[in-house]
Amino acid sequence: MKKISSFFALFLLIFSSAQIKWMTLEEAVEAQRTVPKKILIEFYTDDCTTCKKMESETFNHPQIAENLQKNYYLVKFDAESKKNITLFGRNFSNTGSKKTKSLHEFTKFMSVNAVPTMVFLDEQSMPITLLQGSITAKELEPYVSLISSDNYKRISSRDQWETYQKKFKSKLKD
Repeated sequence: MKKISSFFALFLLIFSSAQIKWMTLEEAVEAQRTVPKKILIEFYTDDCTTCKKMESETFNHPQIAENLQKNYYLVKFDAESKKNITLFGRNFSNTGSKKTKSLHEFTKFMSVNAVPTMVFLDEQSMPITLLQGSITAKELEPYVSLISSDNYKRISSRDQWETYQKKFKSKLKD
């Protein structure tokens, strides 16, 4: 019985460590004031099946989840949300009809026009880059590593990015 309990406890520990702990945008920006970290915003919609697949397979990949939790504040933002938010001294809302789906003003402000889209923000909540479309854990890994280490600041051309990608050694276990 003791072995079963130990195995179950180990299983829960491993499983829970691979789960992303999402925050609201306001919580992430507030947390940055005390402990500066970059922010990764995942823009999604409730009916986006690709978004759901990315959440389960990309964001919850054990190594990706660990790196993200360690180096970023993680935000899920419904691109069609009807919730009003105040951020950066500005109010954002969704002015569309309650009957039809429309993009939230913050979604447009961040230049997001399709989901899934990920936006990386620096420690001052300024945009670094935007990744649009479905991305696997292996495709996301170089971005997460590059941005968390601030090495993105050294990349100023497509050639430099391609060189970085060629030299990048994945740490993901399939």
